Amino acid sequence: MYFYPFNLTKMKNGHPIEALIAQGEHQQLDFKFEVSDSKKIARTLSAFANTDGGRLLIGVKDNGNIAGVRSEEEFYMIEAASTMYTRPSVPFTATRWEINGKTVLEVYIAPSKKKPHTAPDKDDKYKAYIRVADENKLANEVLLLSWKKQERTDGLLLPLTRPVKKILDYLESHPYINIRQFCRVAHIKYPTARNILSDLIAVNTLKYTVVDKQIVYSMVGKRRGCS
Repeated sequence: MYFYPFNLTKMKNGHPIEALIAQGEHQQLDFKFEVSDSKKIARTLSAFANTDGGRLLIGVKDNGNIAGVRSEEEFYMIEAASTMYTRPSVPFTATRWEINGKTVLEVYIAPSKKKPHTAPDKDDKYKAYIRVADENKLANEVLLLSWKKQERTDGLLLPLTRPVKKILDYLESHPYINIRQFCRVAHIKYPTARNILSDLIAVNTLKYTVVDKQIVYSMVGKRRGCS
């Protein structure tokens, strides 16, 4: 099945897959030399679906060298990851590309509207993942709550309470805030801070990112580093 969500047409100066490889791994692109563990690859499917979508290029080494897939088994491992080890199942589209006599399997995962998609961790406990740069990270309680609230069909009314005003004022002069900083700034307890942050993400006032390996929150539309 062929799918070109990013208009990957044949280019004058090379193959479209080579153009992707030249970008290096990033939030929406991951290289896999091979797929040998459906449960492990399910975490990547979960992370892509829960974030901005992305592509797996199977048969490509971490350094960008094309090794090629070795058998049809690669596709079936992805299919097993999707149907057996993601909840709800993460759909994907696969394209086989021939490059200099080698086959690269491109797997595209669209961003999902059915978050969270979960996958088994090393202890077989199903958890939700997000994609940060070129890594998969566990989603925290704030994100899980925000996704649940985004499913509401009756909308979400967010009153401008004192803690809400505190965080908005803080983010006018700071690039981001973490949940414990919010607790201190607004003099509130962790569960209250978690609930407010999830509300603000659900109504698209705040967004999350990862700084120094922790999830932090910033204003939507505001550049990091601005004061």
